[in-house]
Amino acid sequence: MVVNEKEINSIVGLDTFTDKGFYCGKVSDVELDLSKFRVRTIVIDAAKGSYLASVVGSKKGVKVPFQMVQAVNDIVIIKHIKHSVPDDMPDDDE
Repeated sequence: MVVNEKEINSIVGLDTFTDKGFYCGKVSDVELDLSKFRVRTIVIDAAKGSYLASVVGSKKGVKVPFQMVQAVNDIVIIKHIKHSVPDDMPDDDE
């Protein structure tokens, strides 16, 4: 499949959700691997209060490997990212 510049630019600005329906933010950029003529990563600005912000904090420009992208149309759907708790965090039960 031939991908042109117009198709790649249309990804920027799209809302991004996980495959479980959690909102992540908007695509702010796309990184290309020109040696292999493919998309390497999409860059998502994690929206305040979104699922992605709860995983990575309020960071802008979260790079998501294109292998995690499941669908692109009116929105972008990525594989669900598990939220892990560091080992040094105390349990709520204690």
